[in-house]
Amino acid sequence: MALLETRQLVKSFGENRAVDGVNFTVNEGELLALIGSNGAGKTTLVNLISAFLHPDEGEILFKGDNINEWSPSRRIQAGIARSFQLVSLFDDLSARDNVALAIFRRDNKIGRVTSLAAADSAVSDEADDIMGRFGLVDKGDVRAGELAHGERKLLDVAVAFALSPDLLFLDEPTSGVNTRDKNQIMDTISNVVREGNMSAVIIEHDMDVVFTYSERIVAMHHGVILADGKPEDVRRNPDVIENMLGGVAPD
Repeated sequence: MALLETRQLVKSFGENRAVDGVNFTVNEGELLALIGSNGAGKTTLVNLISAFLHPDEGEILFKGDNINEWSPSRRIQAGIARSFQLVSLFDDLSARDNVALAIFRRDNKIGRVTSLAAADSAVSDEADDIMGRFGLVDKGDVRAGELAHGERKLLDVAVAFALSPDLLFLDEPTSGVNTRDKNQIMDTISNVVREGNMSAVIIEHDMDVVFTYSERIVAMHHGVILADGKPEDVRRNPDVIENMLGGVAPD
């Protein structure tokens, strides 16, 4: 069953149609990869879904409701969250406090965060539990700005996970990370997503990550969907091979 669906979604910037009549779906409980070269329209599509941009045409449906006019905060409350390619953390706060702030926001306590942060043991306990799921249990008191790059990537995902989303968008969660740490990060993310019974969309350039961890792949090119299917089918798709894989299918 489709958790999210876009219908003929269009977004233009001047003469450039960054998203050109896109019909995109995310099913309940799946780990999907959204791929494409720079300028393919991936980030624009995610920005439309998360309300950082407003579509020129088309519809965005989440759990059957048209959310075109919903604000970013309302979409978060409904169950859509995201992490960013450029990690967005409060570097002067501890790792635990970064996660706790997301919990406060989720529970509409953010207006009283300064008086509750130290006193709300339930939030602190939940933050520690989430940190543990992401292998960061020993980093709770470390300033976010002092974490290693891979740890910052995981913390950014943990902050999004703390919002208890039904649908989580992860923008290049392994970018800038060495090969050894990429598998560790993706193992952690995929395990947490599946244990949490949520859907996740990974926007990723690393084809090894894409073909190893995703259950379905959607390939975009010049604002349109070039291919949509199981990894083994997309791997053999001639349009994907020609336009995105340099004319050579990956092993």
